[in-house]
Amino acid sequence: MGFGSYDESEQQNQEIDTDDGDSESVSVHEHEHDGDVEYDIGASTDTLLDELQKIKDQNETTE
Repeated sequence: MGFGSYDESEQQNQEIDTDDGDSESVSVHEHEHDGDVEYDIGASTDTLLDELQKIKDQNETTE
């Protein structure tokens, strides 16, 4: 078998012992929350776009 070849027989019946002695499992749903999120950024879109343009202009002059 050459370098980079794929042999399916190597992939079959692989058993990995992942038991580390800790029988507790992790619940991914333990801290689910329902609700809404609102952001108050305190600036208009135009103000933010102007600030972004200033940052881009500064980056162009330093490059």
